[in-house]
Amino acid sequence: MPRQFFVGGNFKMNPTSQGQLDSIISVLNSADLDSTTEIVVAPPSLYLIPLKQTVRQEIQLSAQNCFYKESGAFTGEISPAQLVDSNIPYVILGHSERRSIFHETSEIVAKKTVAALTATLKVIFCVGETLEEREAGLTTEVVQNQLQAAVSHLQVTDWSCVVIAYEPVWAIGTGKVATSAQAQEAHLNIRAFLSQAVSPAVAENTRIIYGGSVTAANCQELSTQPDVDGFLVGGASLKPEFVNIINARRIQG
Repeated sequence: MPRQFFVGGNFKMNPTSQGQLDSIISVLNSADLDSTTEIVVAPPSLYLIPLKQTVRQEIQLSAQNCFYKESGAFTGEISPAQLVDSNIPYVILGHSERRSIFHETSEIVAKKTVAALTATLKVIFCVGETLEEREAGLTTEVVQNQLQAAVSHLQVTDWSCVVIAYEPVWAIGTGKVATSAQAQEAHLNIRAFLSQAVSPAVAENTRIIYGGSVTAANCQELSTQPDVDGFLVGGASLKPEFVNIINARRIQG
C-alpha cells in the first residue's frame, strides 16, 4: 500500500486572537482540499477545543506538546490523557524549538512519545540537525541518535501511530529550505535506519515528512521525492497558500 500523503500545520504561538484564528480556518473550510491527503493542524492549546466545533470534519487536530505524566503537580503542562479525553488525536513531540529553547533532551522526547502512544495518541515525532552539525557532516548521526532514543523505548507495533518529521533546524523559519535532493537523502537515510533498527516493514510503512520553510513555491518539487511523504508547515500554515501545500501532490499530478 502506498503511504498516504500527510500535511500538518504547526501554528506555533500564533495567532493572538480568536478572530485571526477564525480567518485562517475559514480559508481551509471553504477550500477544495485533496481528499487523499491526511490534514492535521496544531493551534495553540487553548484553541484546540473550540476549534473542534468549527473546523471541517476531515481536518484533524494536534497538540503542539504534552507531558509524560497522566496527571499531577506539573504546572503549565498538558497530559496525554487530557488530550485523549478532549478527542484530540495527534501531538507534535521533539520539535527543535522544544529541544533548543526548553532544553528537552532526546530521552525526554522519548518518554513523552511513550506516554502519548500509551494513551492512544498519534505522534508527529520531530528530528533534525543544526547548520553546524550539517556543515560538520553529522546530519545522519544526529538524526539517528534522536531516533534511537525512541527506538529503544517503543514496540514494533507503536510505529504505526508515528509520523516522523525531518526538520533541519537551519531551515526552520529562516527562509532557507533543503533542496529536494537534500531532503530525499535525509529521508532515505531515516528509512534505512528504521529498517535496520526496527524492521523493514516499519521502514516501508512509516511516513517521513519534511519541515523547514515549506511554501507553495517549493512544495511541489519536494513532494515528487520518493521518500518525502508530506510536510510539517510552520509560517505558511497561517496563510492561504497552505491550501496549495495540502494539494501539492494533486497539483503536481
